[in-house]
Amino acid sequence: MGVHRVALVSDFFYPGFGGVEIHMYNIAQCLMRRGHKVIIITRAYGDRNGVRYVTGGLKVYYLPFVGVRLPPGTVTLPTIFGCFPILRSIFIREGITIVHGHQTTSNLCHEAMFHGGVMGLKCIFTDHSLFGFADGASIHINKVLLWSLRCVDQVICVSNTSRENTVLRAQIPPSRVSVIPNATDTLAFTPPDDMKYRSWSARTDREGITIVAITRLVYRKGSDLFVDVIPEICKRHPNVRWVIGGDGPRKTQLDQMVEKHGLFDRVKMLGALKHSEVKGVLNQGQIFLNCSLTEAFCIALIEASSCGLLGVSTRVGGVPEVLPSSMLVLAEPEPTSIIVALEEAIAKAPYMSPWEIHDNVRRFYSWDWVAERTERVYDRVLHSEPPALCEKLVEFTSVGRVYGCICMMLYALDWLFLQFLEWWMPASSVDVAPDFPVAAFHRHRDKLDKDL
Repeated sequence: MGVHRVALVSDFFYPGFGGVEIHMYNIAQCLMRRGHKVIIITRAYGDRNGVRYVTGGLKVYYLPFVGVRLPPGTVTLPTIFGCFPILRSIFIREGITIVHGHQTTSNLCHEAMFHGGVMGLKCIFTDHSLFGFADGASIHINKVLLWSLRCVDQVICVSNTSRENTVLRAQIPPSRVSVIPNATDTLAFTPPDDMKYRSWSARTDREGITIVAITRLVYRKGSDLFVDVIPEICKRHPNVRWVIGGDGPRKTQLDQMVEKHGLFDRVKMLGALKHSEVKGVLNQGQIFLNCSLTEAFCIALIEASSCGLLGVSTRVGGVPEVLPSSMLVLAEPEPTSIIVALEEAIAKAPYMSPWEIHDNVRRFYSWDWVAERTERVYDRVLHSEPPALCEKLVEFTSVGRVYGCICMMLYALDWLFLQFLEWWMPASSVDVAPDFPVAAFHRHRDKLDKDL
């Protein structure tokens, strides 16, 4: 349908580590291989600010905005209109036609979609998380979503459970929400080479079973459950060892648990990991444990399965949609149920073939497939009729009498600010950035791969 020029926007990108960062990077690389122009807009990370190029000529704008550390992660402070001038310059400079924001908790994402909509650009939002309706944080986030998604042409969710959650929270028609799951790079995440055509028993009979958990050590990821589960499993199974990767405020509790029960030789705490180190850690185990209390999808599970590990996870959110029952043992988010599920996995894992599990994941998930479906969403929104200014203003009345008036006022003020910027710094005065020859780059790389 033509070449798209896309800006992927979020506070969360490399060198940060998480599902959003992995998703944005891989989807950008695949879209570029399909011939589209893609840039990333994110916040500054320490001394990493300005424009950087990463793999494949992907251009990343690290904007010098102030970030604050909150429970969802480090995000920029809301500026409402403050970031409009620099975002407008980037959109014009790169010839952007689609603004694609990622993650509900990213202020930069919402502001970019808001300003992009005022500029007449097509806007798409991908929701990566589940939120409730009763606690204070979720109420405020849902209010932001009510305002933000009125400026968006299409919403993408990573699971059917996430889709239902977003439709209820944002009060939008289900027809405006598509489901496109995450994926993993099955070429990067593979089982150990010495386990080809063999079951895990070839290793477990000699070394025992290793359970791996790689997660942010925060309450939402169920880190508190480890404190009860690990000592009991170690008590029941003397041949079981643990490898835990990740960092966070709950790490102190795990350190105290290890010291209290004297598990220094059976529980290895690795701390924060780089994404390039994850495969090496996963290859040490046969079972992967996820104890999240809420999860829209969980990329970590399919990365672990791609490395041949049997998954054990809490039955929350979109997790039951990720893998078939033969590759995933589900439990309720409480210690007793998780212990029962782990005992089932300990009995089952030695007889499973890691490369057979890997081959199944390779059939289920592919970033190229995700990019193809995302491309269809881009095609659809670009060929839809843009609503008039008055229609956009009327759309805000659906969010409430008082809040709707506030949203209408913000949109009208942003439109007036755009007129001022057009007078003060006309689009014709913004230098157009040359495009990186992505197609030629990938053709050359594919030719080298074939030659090698």
